[in-house]
Amino acid sequence: QVQLVESGGGLVQAGGSLRLSCAASGRTFSSYVMGWFRQPPGKEREFVAAISSSGGSTSYADSVKGRFTISRDNAKNTVYLHMNSLKPEDTAVYYCAKGRYAIVRLISAYDYWGQGTQVTVSS
Repeated sequence: QVQLVESGGGLVQAGGSLRLSCAASGRTFSSYVMGWFRQPPGKEREFVAAISSSGGSTSYADSVKGRFTISRDNAKNTVYLHMNSLKPEDTAVYYCAKGRYAIVRLISAYDYWGQGTQVTVSS
């Protein structure tokens, strides 16, 4: 069983930055892929970014590439999402998730999810 707890969301002006954190329970954090997803108001959940178990490989949605950076600290069982140059369209509930296999963008490839943290970007 894995528990994931996100933090760091909030209200920010367009152009600003936020860092989301996701703390994971368990002793095998360093052995699995982690991902970030988001669900904008009235829309379906979508892939944002993912990182390999070692942190050596990453993947990003085109909409955030160059603005967001995913990273992890396996010693702290934590994955981060650094968000820069935020836009109003980045407003969403952000979720971290544990991947089943390799880095993929499919929601079905992730088996444990956090409760989400709200990010609101004002124009």
